[in-house]
Amino acid sequence: GKELAAKLIHRLSVRRTASFVAINCGAIPSELMESEFFGHKKGAFTGAVYDKTGLFEQANGGTLFLDEVADLPLAMQVKLLRVLQEKKIRPIGSHSEKQVDVRVLCATHKDLADKVKEGEFREDLFYRLNVIELVIPPLRERRADLPLLIEVILQRLAKKNQLTVIPKLSQDALFALSDYPFDGNIRELENILERALTWMEQGVITESDLMLQPVKKAVNTETALTEQQNLEHHLELEERQLIEAALESVRWNKTKAAKKLGISFRALRYRLKKLGID
Repeated sequence: GKELAAKLIHRLSVRRTASFVAINCGAIPSELMESEFFGHKKGAFTGAVYDKTGLFEQANGGTLFLDEVADLPLAMQVKLLRVLQEKKIRPIGSHSEKQVDVRVLCATHKDLADKVKEGEFREDLFYRLNVIELVIPPLRERRADLPLLIEVILQRLAKKNQLTVIPKLSQDALFALSDYPFDGNIRELENILERALTWMEQGVITESDLMLQPVKKAVNTETALTEQQNLEHHLELEERQLIEAALESVRWNKTKAAKKLGISFRALRYRLKKLGID
């Protein structure tokens, strides 16, 4: 979702004819970060067997999207701040600086203001980046967007898998997705739909094809673990909730429920008898 929003900003801007470069800051090893951002010259360090163009230079004239910017080490934050102020980079091993003109968009799922208070993010960099702030709500707070997102994702998956017909979602499957929490946001939705393609029949994805993880029900005060209750009783309550949720999601089809729970049919039958579930 964050990268899609960043791409849209780029496409609607005067920089749309130049490059859009995206990078996840948390995915770059700290020892390679400066080289990735600013590039390096051949022979600058062991393993530098050729000149490398950094991300800022690749995005020159366009947009650089820094996802999970809160994961930048403090030493790298200093270097990033200088580039934003001076609009110049110096590749590792180079004796001269290069002028760059880059719009920088940043995203994070963490609270940067809290990171500043904790001393994990530089205050001057925070204010330099925090010019315009856009809050993108998680998917669970945008239920109305689900049908359109599902349609777009299924079109893309159909093209990727060379399907002649774009899969459709049954009504019960759509209802199930509408109630799902999507802790992994759009990526989780994409994975669920891609998995469902392997189980669907006749081009229609049903609720059982989705194989959604059971949503943990809230435990009320009457069932909460107390000093008098032992661990075995508490685990039994948890097991009952998971099994009943799986059964309900597949209309009490025990074969499908067993597959959804990742256990054999015989194991499910034993647990149903043990828990007294009809």
